[in-house]
Amino acid sequence: MRIVSGMRPTGKLHLGHYFGVLKKWIELQKNNDCLFFVADWHALSTGYEDKLNLKALGRELIKDWLAAGIDPRHSTIFIQSAVKEHAELYVVLNMITPLGWLERNPTYKDQLEQIEHKQINTAGFLTYPVLQTSDIILYNADAVPIGEDQRPHLEIAREIVRRFHHLFECKIFKEPEEMLTNTSRLPGLDGRKMSKSYNNAIYLSDTPEEIWQKLRTAKTDPQRVRRNDPGNPDVCLVFDYHKALTEDAIVQKIDADCRCAAIGCVDCKKICARSIDQLLEPMRERRKKLDDRQIDAIIESGNEAARNEAAKTMEQVNGAVFEISCKSREDSP
Repeated sequence: MRIVSGMRPTGKLHLGHYFGVLKKWIELQKNNDCLFFVADWHALSTGYEDKLNLKALGRELIKDWLAAGIDPRHSTIFIQSAVKEHAELYVVLNMITPLGWLERNPTYKDQLEQIEHKQINTAGFLTYPVLQTSDIILYNADAVPIGEDQRPHLEIAREIVRRFHHLFECKIFKEPEEMLTNTSRLPGLDGRKMSKSYNNAIYLSDTPEEIWQKLRTAKTDPQRVRRNDPGNPDVCLVFDYHKALTEDAIVQKIDADCRCAAIGCVDCKKICARSIDQLLEPMRERRKKLDDRQIDAIIESGNEAARNEAAKTMEQVNGAVFEISCKSREDSP
């Protein structure tokens, strides 16, 4: 299957990113044709005021991908803004997308209410799903790995595809299917969503010392005031980390020992720190082997491969829109 997915370059990746998205990408690349891109234009939809160095952040994002296990021999890795056809198709699709479709998008409404500290009532933020549609259908994606909250965006993408085919009497694009990911959402060290802005994240590039310093102050069961107080692992975020990272047999023992106070929170956190370190140590080793020339070569190769694919699609799109002629993909040899 052709899989297309992207990630915004807003900072270093943490464990929440790994279990929420990256782990699934690593699995998908084994048996599928995957294109993974740095969504730097998307980063501007909410971060245009932040004056971020998106070029540098994009390189660091790719470095995290490679360290985690994304393999450029099996996946195409590229920068969104380096492939101008994303913007070209975005313009065409904007011309035919009804405003009501975008205004009714529940994600748009929710984020307008939640992100109160930023001025995001912009055309770019409203039409975010149109650019997302361009990203996907430009490469004839069969499926897109998404979380539950992204389902409305993918449905808009399918509606835009159907509208394009109807208006121009031409079938060029596939209607992308959703690939719902059963992801683990790790909480941050303070119980909120893990986020750089909350200063509650464990990063994929953290050292063992940094991991322990962060974990030792993490919230645990508030009922365990003294070492001999029985605990409830179900309300402890450190136990959430254990369930994602620690061997099942050890998790079961920690569960039982916590409930009868046979293990204290400090010892429990030390075991958790070792589990995190076991996951991140291979990433550290791969990161050490990366150099700037190697990363440049991977990016340029991926950009070129993406441009070649995108140019073929836009040739068909422009033929349908401007020349009233079309060669449908399904009719192509």
